[in-house]
Amino acid sequence: MSTYTVSLPGPGPWGFRLQGGKDFNMPLTISRITPGSKAAQGNLVQGDVIVAIDGVGTDGMTHLEAQNKIKMANYNLTLTMTNSRPTNFHFSPKLFCISPYFQNVCTLTARFL
Repeated sequence: MSTYTVSLPGPGPWGFRLQGGKDFNMPLTISRITPGSKAAQGNLVQGDVIVAIDGVGTDGMTHLEAQNKIKMANYNLTLTMTNSRPTNFHFSPKLFCISPYFQNVCTLTARFL
């Protein structure tokens, strides 16, 4: 998983919905992004985890504490995020071998993976 930072110009609304928190025993996660919103323009990704809000770690933060921290951001909102899915994909050669006509190509491809 990789970490990235998104800086959204204020004021809100920011255009994303939050889920999770310490009180839910879940990491704080982006559950929804409003199309065309500041969050969408800032390239937030649904499902990614919020690691910090304006430099404050979210590890022990409740849902309400996170909401309040986000609402208090008037001029700029900086979110440190972690990708919810791996960035290095390794595809099985079998995915490419969908037809017996391409079996030689698939075998050659498998040798280079």
